[in-house]
Amino acid sequence: MGILDVVPAGVVTGDNMLKLFGYAREHKFAIPAINCTSTSTINAALEAARDINSPIIIQFSQGGAAFIAGKGLSNKNQEASIVGAIAGAQYIRAVAKSYGIPVVIHSDHCAKKLLPWFDGMLAADEEYFKAHGEPLFSSHMLDLSEETKEENIEICLKYLKRMAAINCFLEMEIGITGGEEDGVNNEDVDNAALYTQPEDIWDIYKAFSEVTPLFSIAAGFGNVHGVYAPGNVKLHPELLGKHQAYVREQLGDANKEEKPVFFVFHGGSGSNEDEIATAVSNGVIKMNVDTDTQWAYWVGLREYYQAKKDYLQTQVGNPDGEGKPNKKFYDPRVWIRVCIFFGYILFNSF
Repeated sequence: MGILDVVPAGVVTGDNMLKLFGYAREHKFAIPAINCTSTSTINAALEAARDINSPIIIQFSQGGAAFIAGKGLSNKNQEASIVGAIAGAQYIRAVAKSYGIPVVIHSDHCAKKLLPWFDGMLAADEEYFKAHGEPLFSSHMLDLSEETKEENIEICLKYLKRMAAINCFLEMEIGITGGEEDGVNNEDVDNAALYTQPEDIWDIYKAFSEVTPLFSIAAGFGNVHGVYAPGNVKLHPELLGKHQAYVREQLGDANKEEKPVFFVFHGGSGSNEDEIATAVSNGVIKMNVDTDTQWAYWVGLREYYQAKKDYLQTQVGNPDGEGKPNKKFYDPRVWIRVCIFFGYILFNSF
């Protein structure tokens, strides 16, 4: 049974999210979640996923969403981030089904200080739900890992109840992801804060399950945003297995799943195959990739410029002749396509 026998092509929401993640858990793979900042990066992710017949998660960070709207717009009260995220989601909805794969539209890390951004997107979801019976976005992430566990759960539950009413999925984080991404800097946090405890997972699972099954947990197991020299990042994905066992034990006879918790792998760039395999074997169904795809996009531009340098210095005149035009070399559609191709190669290497 293939994925399209379980969920339809196009944007996936609500119960189909549970089916999609359940399929990933059963078949032991994590769905790649790619941070996108433009229609070209969205297209790159969709094309690569289509060609390997994989579902895909397209996600927007707060800064990435503002970039989609345009850096010339003010982001006072998160207005540009709200507009950009909505515009990105609407674009994906317009093209996703044509790629013939299941697509999840997701918003990435939202810290407490960024809640106005979350509020704006959720309002758009509710408006879309009134017209179409499903939210605009498939899911959103709340990252309140800098707050106390109690406040983290309290705020998440407030939003989860509102999201459950429109069948919108919530990803939450417990345990800090180290490193720096998009203006959120956790490079100097205490190392112990990078590792979540099983009791924390149970507290979240128990509280959230009383509202809806539409949630996942980004648990810390040493995760760090970015790519670092070998040995600097110590991942312990085996801890996720202990978390699953603890939740299973607490559920007792009520449990029907060997791995009841949907886990998310943050800071996936630079991870080795063994780390990824161990994480997936312990219930990871979503893996975030940003730094590696940014690098692949840049490599495409760099390689193109180096190969075509003599054709990119003037509008007219190149090694083929003083009067030869260069438009076909500097046309953005040409070199952006090369950037997309390098991103495609990286995606297919996972």
